[in-house]
Amino acid sequence: MMTGSTLPRRLLARELRKAREAANVSAEAARTEIGVSKQTLWRMENGIPIRLNPLFVKRLCEVYAVEPELTGILMTLAEEAKSKGWWHAFDGAIPTNFGVFVGLEDAAHRIISYQTTFLPGMLQTQEYRRAMLWIEYPNSPTEDVEATINIAELRQARLRDDANPLTLDVFIDESALRRPCGGPDAMLAQLRHLAATAELPNVSVRIVPTTAGTYRALTVGTFVLLEFPPHPTGYLTEPPVVYAQGFTGDLYLERPEEISAYRKVCTDLKRLALGEAESHTLILDIAEEFKK
Repeated sequence: MMTGSTLPRRLLARELRKAREAANVSAEAARTEIGVSKQTLWRMENGIPIRLNPLFVKRLCEVYAVEPELTGILMTLAEEAKSKGWWHAFDGAIPTNFGVFVGLEDAAHRIISYQTTFLPGMLQTQEYRRAMLWIEYPNSPTEDVEATINIAELRQARLRDDANPLTLDVFIDESALRRPCGGPDAMLAQLRHLAATAELPNVSVRIVPTTAGTYRALTVGTFVLLEFPPHPTGYLTEPPVVYAQGFTGDLYLERPEEISAYRKVCTDLKRLALGEAESHTLILDIAEEFKK
Protein backbone atom coordinates (compact mmCIF):
# COMPACT_ATOMS: atom_id res chain seq x y z
CA MET A 1 0.00 0.00 0.00
CA MET A 2 1.23 3.49 -0.78
CA THR A 3 1.97 5.93 2.00
CA GLY A 4 -1.13 7.77 3.19
CA SER A 5 -3.98 8.80 0.90
CA THR A 6 -2.51 11.61 -1.21
CA LEU A 7 -0.78 9.70 -3.97
CA PRO A 8 -3.44 6.98 -4.53
CA ARG A 9 -6.12 9.68 -4.64
CA ARG A 10 -4.21 11.67 -7.27
CA LEU A 11 -3.54 8.57 -9.38
CA LEU A 12 -7.17 7.51 -9.20
CA ALA A 13 -8.38 11.00 -10.13
CA ARG A 14 -6.20 11.19 -13.20
CA GLU A 15 -7.21 7.73 -14.47
CA LEU A 16 -10.93 8.33 -13.89
CA ARG A 17 -10.78 11.57 -15.83
CA LYS A 18 -8.83 9.94 -18.67
CA ALA A 19 -11.28 7.01 -18.83
CA ARG A 20 -14.31 9.31 -18.97
CA GLU A 21 -12.81 11.41 -21.74
CA ALA A 22 -11.76 8.31 -23.70
CA ALA A 23 -15.31 6.96 -23.44
CA ASN A 24 -16.69 10.33 -24.58
CA VAL A 25 -18.95 10.52 -21.51
CA SER A 26 -19.86 13.99 -20.26
CA ALA A 27 -19.24 15.00 -16.68
CA GLU A 28 -22.99 15.54 -16.30
CA ALA A 29 -23.77 11.99 -17.46
CA ALA A 30 -21.07 10.53 -15.21
CA ARG A 31 -22.23 12.29 -12.07
CA THR A 32 -25.85 11.33 -12.81
CA GLU A 33 -24.85 7.65 -13.02
CA ILE A 34 -23.52 7.68 -9.47
CA GLY A 35 -25.94 10.26 -8.07
CA VAL A 36 -23.47 12.90 -6.92
CA SER A 37 -23.21 16.66 -7.40
CA LYS A 38 -21.09 18.35 -10.04
CA GLN A 39 -18.72 19.49 -7.32
CA THR A 40 -18.28 15.96 -5.97
CA LEU A 41 -17.40 14.52 -9.37
CA TRP A 42 -15.01 17.43 -9.95
CA ARG A 43 -13.27 16.67 -6.65
CA MET A 44 -13.06 12.97 -7.56
CA GLU A 45 -11.44 13.81 -10.89
CA ASN A 46 -8.98 16.33 -9.44
CA GLY A 47 -7.70 14.39 -6.44
CA ILE A 48 -9.26 16.73 -3.88
CA PRO A 49 -9.86 15.11 -0.46
CA ILE A 50 -13.36 13.65 -0.32
CA ARG A 51 -15.13 10.73 1.32
CA LEU A 52 -14.68 8.31 -1.57
CA ASN A 53 -17.13 5.43 -2.08
CA PRO A 54 -15.42 2.56 -3.98
CA LEU A 55 -18.84 1.57 -5.38
CA PHE A 56 -18.87 4.87 -7.26
CA VAL A 57 -15.54 4.00 -8.83
CA LYS A 58 -16.80 0.54 -9.80
CA ARG A 59 -19.90 1.99 -11.45
CA LEU A 60 -17.91 4.59 -13.36
CA CYS A 61 -15.60 1.88 -14.65
CA GLU A 62 -18.67 0.05 -15.97
CA VAL A 63 -20.02 3.19 -17.63
CA TYR A 64 -16.65 3.93 -19.21
CA ALA A 65 -16.19 0.28 -20.30
CA VAL A 66 -12.84 0.10 -18.53
CA GLU A 67 -10.97 -3.19 -18.99
CA PRO A 68 -11.16 -5.59 -16.00
CA GLU A 69 -7.44 -5.34 -15.20
CA LEU A 70 -7.52 -1.56 -14.98
CA THR A 71 -10.81 -1.68 -13.06
CA GLY A 72 -9.09 -3.85 -10.44
CA ILE A 73 -6.24 -1.38 -10.15
CA LEU A 74 -8.61 1.57 -9.76
CA MET A 75 -10.63 -0.26 -7.11
CA THR A 76 -7.40 -0.91 -5.19
CA LEU A 77 -6.47 2.76 -5.45
CA ALA A 78 -9.94 3.70 -4.18
CA GLU A 79 -9.40 1.55 -1.09
CA GLU A 80 -5.91 2.96 -0.52
CA ALA A 81 -7.21 6.51 -0.88
CA LYS A 82 -9.50 5.92 2.11
CA SER A 83 -6.52 5.46 4.44
CA LYS A 84 -5.10 8.43 6.30
CA GLY A 85 -1.47 9.42 6.61
CA TRP A 86 0.17 10.31 9.94
CA TRP A 87 -0.21 14.05 9.21
CA HIS A 88 -4.01 13.87 9.45
CA ALA A 89 -3.64 13.64 13.23
CA PHE A 90 -2.45 17.27 13.08
CA ASP A 91 -5.12 18.58 10.70
CA GLY A 92 -5.97 21.46 13.03
CA ALA A 93 -2.36 22.67 12.98
CA ILE A 94 -1.68 22.29 9.25
CA PRO A 95 -3.12 24.79 6.76
CA THR A 96 -5.22 22.95 4.16
CA ASN A 97 -2.96 23.77 1.22
CA PHE A 98 0.18 22.79 3.09
CA GLY A 99 -1.46 19.54 4.16
CA VAL A 100 -1.50 18.59 0.49
CA PHE A 101 2.24 19.28 0.31
CA VAL A 102 3.00 17.19 3.40
CA GLY A 103 1.14 14.26 1.84
CA LEU A 104 3.05 14.59 -1.44
CA GLU A 105 6.33 14.99 0.41
CA ASP A 106 5.64 11.82 2.38
CA ALA A 107 4.95 9.90 -0.85
CA ALA A 108 7.95 11.24 -2.80
CA HIS A 109 11.15 9.25 -3.18
CA ARG A 110 13.23 12.22 -4.35
CA ILE A 111 12.94 15.92 -3.57
CA ILE A 112 14.86 18.81 -5.11
CA SER A 113 14.54 22.01 -3.09
CA TYR A 114 15.74 25.53 -3.92
CA GLN A 115 15.60 28.17 -1.19
CA THR A 116 16.68 31.80 -1.12
CA THR A 117 15.27 33.25 2.09
CA PHE A 118 15.02 30.52 4.73
CA LEU A 119 16.51 27.06 5.03
CA PRO A 120 14.45 24.06 3.83
CA GLY A 121 11.94 22.71 6.33
CA MET A 122 13.50 19.25 6.19
CA LEU A 123 16.77 20.71 7.49
CA GLN A 124 15.58 23.17 10.15
CA THR A 125 16.27 22.90 13.87
CA GLN A 126 13.43 23.40 16.35
CA GLU A 127 14.66 26.84 17.44
CA TYR A 128 15.07 28.07 13.88
CA ARG A 129 11.59 26.92 12.90
CA ARG A 130 10.09 28.29 16.10
CA ALA A 131 11.56 31.72 15.35
CA MET A 132 10.14 31.57 11.81
CA LEU A 133 6.68 30.63 13.07
CA TRP A 134 6.52 33.49 15.56
CA ILE A 135 7.38 35.88 12.75
CA GLU A 136 4.85 34.44 10.33
CA TYR A 137 2.08 33.82 12.89
CA PRO A 138 2.77 36.22 15.80
CA ASN A 139 -0.66 35.66 17.37
CA SER A 140 -0.70 31.87 17.21
CA PRO A 141 -1.34 29.95 20.45
CA THR A 142 1.81 28.35 21.79
CA GLU A 143 0.27 24.88 21.47
CA ASP A 144 -0.25 25.40 17.73
CA VAL A 145 3.36 26.49 17.27
CA GLU A 146 4.61 23.44 19.16
CA ALA A 147 2.33 21.15 17.15
CA THR A 148 3.91 22.52 13.98
CA ILE A 149 7.35 21.81 15.46
CA ASN A 150 6.29 18.21 16.08
CA ILE A 151 5.07 17.90 12.49
CA ALA A 152 8.45 19.12 11.25
CA GLU A 153 10.25 16.48 13.30
CA LEU A 154 8.08 13.73 11.84
CA ARG A 155 8.74 15.04 8.32
CA GLN A 156 12.48 15.09 8.97
CA ALA A 157 12.43 11.50 10.18
CA ARG A 158 12.09 10.44 6.52
CA LEU A 159 15.75 11.28 6.01
CA ARG A 160 16.73 8.38 8.26
CA ASP A 161 13.92 5.95 7.43
CA ASP A 162 15.31 2.93 5.58
CA ALA A 163 11.80 1.49 5.16
CA ASN A 164 10.60 4.59 3.29
CA PRO A 165 13.80 6.06 1.80
CA LEU A 166 14.04 9.60 0.53
CA THR A 167 16.74 11.33 -1.52
CA LEU A 168 17.00 15.05 -0.79
CA ASP A 169 18.92 17.42 -3.08
CA VAL A 170 19.03 20.99 -1.80
CA PHE A 171 20.26 24.22 -3.36
CA ILE A 172 20.47 27.20 -1.00
CA ASP A 173 21.39 30.77 -1.83
CA GLU A 174 24.21 31.91 0.45
CA SER A 175 22.09 34.84 1.69
CA ALA A 176 19.80 32.38 3.51
CA LEU A 177 22.78 31.15 5.56
CA ARG A 178 23.66 34.68 6.62
CA ARG A 179 20.14 35.87 7.45
CA PRO A 180 19.72 35.69 11.27
CA CYS A 181 16.66 33.81 12.44
CA GLY A 182 16.27 33.25 16.16
CA GLY A 183 19.49 34.97 17.25
CA PRO A 184 23.21 34.10 16.98
CA ASP A 185 23.07 30.97 19.15
CA ALA A 186 20.11 29.58 17.19
CA MET A 187 21.87 30.27 13.88
CA LEU A 188 25.10 28.67 15.08
CA ALA A 189 23.21 25.52 16.05
CA GLN A 190 21.18 25.61 12.84
CA LEU A 191 24.17 25.84 10.52
CA ARG A 192 26.03 23.11 12.38
CA HIS A 193 22.93 20.94 12.09
CA LEU A 194 22.72 21.72 8.37
CA ALA A 195 26.33 20.68 7.86
CA ALA A 196 25.86 17.48 9.85
CA THR A 197 22.69 16.48 7.99
CA ALA A 198 24.43 17.13 4.67
CA GLU A 199 26.78 14.26 5.54
CA LEU A 200 23.94 11.71 5.26
CA PRO A 201 24.40 9.57 2.13
CA ASN A 202 20.93 10.43 0.82
CA VAL A 203 21.24 14.19 1.37
CA SER A 204 23.04 16.67 -0.89
CA VAL A 205 23.37 20.32 0.16
CA ARG A 206 24.95 22.75 -2.30
CA ILE A 207 25.27 26.49 -1.78
CA VAL A 208 24.94 29.08 -4.53
CA PRO A 209 27.58 31.66 -3.46
CA THR A 210 27.09 35.39 -3.60
CA THR A 211 29.91 35.47 -6.15
CA ALA A 212 27.43 33.93 -8.61
CA GLY A 213 25.84 37.36 -8.76
CA THR A 214 22.30 37.61 -10.11
CA TYR A 215 21.16 34.38 -11.71
CA ARG A 216 18.01 32.98 -13.30
CA ALA A 217 16.67 31.00 -10.32
CA LEU A 218 16.45 34.18 -8.25
CA THR A 219 13.79 35.46 -10.65
CA VAL A 220 11.94 32.14 -10.48
CA GLY A 221 11.78 32.06 -6.69
CA THR A 222 11.89 29.22 -4.20
CA PHE A 223 10.38 25.89 -5.21
CA VAL A 224 10.32 22.19 -4.42
CA LEU A 225 10.32 19.53 -7.14
CA LEU A 226 8.89 16.21 -5.96
CA GLU A 227 9.44 12.92 -7.79
CA PHE A 228 7.52 9.74 -6.98
CA PRO A 229 8.44 6.05 -7.02
CA PRO A 230 7.44 3.96 -10.04
CA HIS A 231 4.07 2.23 -9.90
CA PRO A 232 4.03 -1.53 -10.70
CA THR A 233 1.86 -0.58 -13.66
CA GLY A 234 4.22 1.81 -15.43
CA TYR A 235 1.78 4.32 -16.88
CA LEU A 236 0.18 4.80 -13.45
CA THR A 237 3.37 6.29 -12.03
CA GLU A 238 2.58 9.70 -10.60
CA PRO A 239 4.31 12.45 -12.62
CA PRO A 240 6.56 14.97 -10.84
CA VAL A 241 5.03 17.96 -9.09
CA VAL A 242 6.51 21.40 -8.44
CA TYR A 243 5.38 23.12 -5.26
CA ALA A 244 5.73 26.90 -4.99
CA GLN A 245 4.57 28.48 -1.75
CA GLY A 246 2.87 31.87 -2.01
CA PHE A 247 1.69 34.47 0.48
CA THR A 248 -1.98 34.15 -0.48
CA GLY A 249 -1.97 30.65 -1.95
CA ASP A 250 0.25 27.77 -2.97
CA LEU A 251 0.86 26.46 -6.49
CA TYR A 252 1.07 22.80 -7.51
CA LEU A 253 2.42 22.55 -11.06
CA GLU A 254 2.46 19.26 -12.96
CA ARG A 255 2.07 19.94 -16.68
CA PRO A 256 5.03 18.49 -18.63
CA GLU A 257 6.08 21.90 -19.94
CA GLU A 258 6.05 23.32 -16.40
CA ILE A 259 8.17 20.49 -15.03
CA SER A 260 10.58 20.85 -17.96
CA ALA A 261 11.01 24.56 -17.26
CA TYR A 262 11.87 23.92 -13.61
CA ARG A 263 14.28 21.13 -14.53
CA LYS A 264 16.17 23.63 -16.68
CA VAL A 265 16.42 25.90 -13.64
CA CYS A 266 17.80 22.93 -11.65
CA THR A 267 20.43 22.42 -14.37
CA ASP A 268 21.48 26.06 -14.00
CA LEU A 269 21.70 25.66 -10.23
CA LYS A 270 23.95 22.60 -10.58
CA ARG A 271 26.28 24.67 -12.75
CA LEU A 272 26.39 27.65 -10.38
CA ALA A 273 26.41 25.97 -6.97
CA LEU A 274 29.53 25.01 -5.08
CA GLY A 275 30.32 21.32 -4.80
CA GLU A 276 29.18 19.43 -1.72
CA ALA A 277 32.58 19.60 0.01
CA GLU A 278 33.00 23.31 -0.70
CA SER A 279 29.44 23.96 0.44
CA HIS A 280 30.07 22.06 3.68
CA THR A 281 33.12 24.22 4.38
CA LEU A 282 31.25 27.45 3.63
CA ILE A 283 28.36 26.48 5.92
CA LEU A 284 30.72 25.86 8.83
CA ASP A 285 32.70 29.05 8.11
CA ILE A 286 29.52 31.13 8.24
CA ALA A 287 28.45 29.30 11.40
CA GLU A 288 31.67 30.49 13.07
CA GLU A 289 30.73 34.08 12.26
CA PHE A 290 27.70 33.75 14.55
CA LYS A 291 30.03 33.00 17.48
CA LYS A 292 31.43 36.55 17.38
